[in-house]
Amino acid sequence: MDLEAIRKSVIECTKCDLCKTRTHSVPGKGNFNSDVIFVGEAPGKNEDLKGEPFVGVAGKKLLLALENAGVTRDEVYITNTVKCRPPKNRIPSVLEKETCQEYIQKEIEIIRPKIICVLGNTAFGSILGGNEITKFRGKVGRKDGQLYFITIHPAATIYNQGLIEVLKEDIKKLFEIIRELKNGKEIPIDIEFAS
Repeated sequence: MDLEAIRKSVIECTKCDLCKTRTHSVPGKGNFNSDVIFVGEAPGKNEDLKGEPFVGVAGKKLLLALENAGVTRDEVYITNTVKCRPPKNRIPSVLEKETCQEYIQKEIEIIRPKIICVLGNTAFGSILGGNEITKFRGKVGRKDGQLYFITIHPAATIYNQGLIEVLKEDIKKLFEIIRELKNGKEIPIDIEFAS
């Protein structure tokens, strides 16, 4: 299966009740050859309307942090753990996360990024079984041989302006790590996550 087939499956998906309340499902988007996949929690209102990930205010904050690191949105791949907006932007349920899991697994298998950037506590919990994002942000983890970089969700910077510098700093660090990985350097692993 290729990314276009996954995109089509996501658009047509009716596996959970979110298909009844969404305007559009939101498949991942970006560079298929990216060294990094950014993974957020779930689409918000703007994403639901446009059918694209990170196009609202949080998306603008992520773009700001990418530009600060000298990277364009076109160079990366962006997706979410859940592909449809939960009503009223509530946190996705366990069932919704589990139902969408195969999509994100396939995106990762096809792109085979050097590292996955986990955005926020919900994605951290879904992908790595973690919580307490503030304790782990800015750190590198490994699970089943795949590297992960953990940071705050860009939406957190909307409510707490001080966090924009934290996000910028983390994204800069992420791309320094990617440069080192491309140069064949060993990266110190802060946390090993159980399978």
